[in-house]
Amino acid sequence: MPTIFEYFGFVFKFYSNEHEPIHVHVQKGGAEVIFEIIIDNAEIVEIRQRNSKAQTFSENDLKIALSFVEKYAPEIVNKWIDFFVLKKKIKKTNIKDKI
Repeated sequence: MPTIFEYFGFVFKFYSNEHEPIHVHVQKGGAEVIFEIIIDNAEIVEIRQRNSKAQTFSENDLKIALSFVEKYAPEIVNKWIDFFVLKKKIKKTNIKDKI
């Protein structure tokens, strides 16, 4: 279950036994939300929110998490391909600049 990003208390990760569509689990405290990244013709066309079974985010945390995923979606896709397709180890990136 690699952690791919950390950002001001938010943790972005993949689970080891994942499935398509490409998606990232975002956790903060005991809350979690999942964002699916939809690709068509090698381009990101949509980001969809999916709730997990965990506690949900506050409205403000949800906005922050979505903004992060929108900005870093290409990197998330690349890390997904590296981990699930190419079987590479993933390094966590700490983002210290606010988006």
